[in-house]
Amino acid sequence: MTFVGKILVIVIMVFALLFLGISTVVFSTHTNWKEATSKEREKVTKANGEIQNLKTQVDAAKKDLEKAKADHKAAIDQRENQIASLSDENKTFQNDVAATRSKLEVAQESARTALAEAAANRTETEQLRTLKADVDKQANEYKLQQTELNDKIREQERQIQTIDENNKDLRDRVARYSTLLRKSGLSDDITTVKGLENPPVVHGEVARVDTKNSQVEITIGSDDGIVAGHELYLFRTKPQAQYLGKVRIITVDPDQAVARVIGRTVNGIKIKEGDIVSSTIRPRS
Repeated sequence: MTFVGKILVIVIMVFALLFLGISTVVFSTHTNWKEATSKEREKVTKANGEIQNLKTQVDAAKKDLEKAKADHKAAIDQRENQIASLSDENKTFQNDVAATRSKLEVAQESARTALAEAAANRTETEQLRTLKADVDKQANEYKLQQTELNDKIREQERQIQTIDENNKDLRDRVARYSTLLRKSGLSDDITTVKGLENPPVVHGEVARVDTKNSQVEITIGSDDGIVAGHELYLFRTKPQAQYLGKVRIITVDPDQAVARVIGRTVNGIKIKEGDIVSSTIRPRS
């Protein structure tokens, strides 16, 4: 029961007491009116006191009610303010959640793109590693070839130096022989010397060919009876017999000589190491 209900009950009880008193007076007229009046006055006085007390209680109850209303209104206002604040916070939170979700979607898309790029980079890296390994392998092969070529170049430079020295020595010897021949009243023109047109029977091989396919170094020399000006046949025996052309001896050493191709080789065939040089067309047996 609420506080107001209690007040109403009290008021009803007061009026009930009043009616009770009146009814008692009505039904008790046979008694002594003075005594009855005195008693009734006492009752009325008592009832007035009770009513006053009840009024005081009612006023106190009203004040409590007003205070309770004010407290209730303040509590409601506070709750409404809290609800509004919570609503604002909830709205802000929902906005933050939406923004976070958008950022998360962007981050996920970026992560997927990054993973795809990483996979592509990984594949490209593997391809580059394979290519680098191939390049390193080829570079090592080139280094080996370069080392071999450098060795060959140094060897050829030494041979060229030796040939130049031999050529210089031969020129000095030819000059001395020419001087000696002229002093003896003989011609120093080698073409007038008999026997150069028919070189001895010799067979040799091509040891080296220049890049222009115009000069060759052969494995026979003055110890075999050849001299500068002799012409020899050049041919190949493998894989089948093939005539290549003729060469003329231009410089001679005891065990080797240098010859120049007369004209061009047959059909421009490239001379190779191991090809045969001979004073006869017959190959070496």
